[in-house]
Amino acid sequence: MKIAIVGCGAIGGYVGAKLALAGEAVTLLARGATLEALRAHGLTLQHDGTTQVVRNVTATSDYAGAGPQDLVILAVKAHQLEAVARQVPELCGADTIVVTMQNGIPYWYFHQHGGALAGSIVRSVDPQGTLLRLIPAERVLGCVVYPATELVSPGVIRHVEGDRFPIGELDGSNSPRAQRISACFTKAGLKAPVLENIRAEIWLKLWGNLCFNPISALTRATLADICRFPPTRDLAATMMAEAQAIAEKLGIRFRVPLERRIAGAEKVGHHKTSMLQDVEAGRAPELDALLGSVVELGRLTQTPTPHIDTVYGLTHLLAHSVTDAAGGASPPARASPGVSVSAR
Repeated sequence: MKIAIVGCGAIGGYVGAKLALAGEAVTLLARGATLEALRAHGLTLQHDGTTQVVRNVTATSDYAGAGPQDLVILAVKAHQLEAVARQVPELCGADTIVVTMQNGIPYWYFHQHGGALAGSIVRSVDPQGTLLRLIPAERVLGCVVYPATELVSPGVIRHVEGDRFPIGELDGSNSPRAQRISACFTKAGLKAPVLENIRAEIWLKLWGNLCFNPISALTRATLADICRFPPTRDLAATMMAEAQAIAEKLGIRFRVPLERRIAGAEKVGHHKTSMLQDVEAGRAPELDALLGSVVELGRLTQTPTPHIDTVYGLTHLLAHSVTDAAGGASPPARASPGVSVSAR
């Protein structure tokens, strides 16, 4: 398959390496130091003391030059998606499939959702509906990313653990195209079952991300540290309970109990969450898809989220401090309905 990966960070680089090693025609859309490193040295994948250098990839910043693809994998962070959205159509032909690999509530969440909120736009992640317009939900297969990976340096990825990338149609069907992508990922050594309810899996992943990511960024603690320290473990559990109340009003049923989800995070060990990695690197963290969207859905379902609101506010201030210190642009203060967040 012709596969374009937009964003060659920790996840995009990992997936790109695995697909290229399986013989797929992989094009990596990148820029700056990452593009230079990919062109000079290829893509390097580290795991369990082994190193593989993958050179059978094309690295470019030219979307139009890359041309229509069979599959486009969006592997940038959720808050970076709008910046690349206008170029994504240049990668799409009539039958191009788009797999979204962002954490948190996706921009397409209410497409084919059913119920009173069907067709709603999640304003915290797609304020003007730009993403839905430029990357139509009809092209999309949802995907949940479970592997833990780290960006060692531009073009160099360390795979910590995990290989699961469950996918699913937004209408829950077991379509031929979903089966095709599942087979492609499986050939590359990734576990990609086709799920009937991809939204339930999104919530299961988000359930941990919405608490562990911001707590780790605020405290500089690893997953094991957070889970083994009673006050932060209790805070995580309380935030998860608030989120569960929202999800259940949206028809979601969690397939694992809350304590088991926390235990699973603890088993990962002393791994730095992606938000902590971003903060340490002076990058804007992935905030609204993980927290702002949950606050927004809480308001839409009339569900109180006092602990999530508080952590959201604290992490927003941290994000401004980090980006100001790095001399970059602060993340936009996208207040969810009923929550006031002011940029300074």
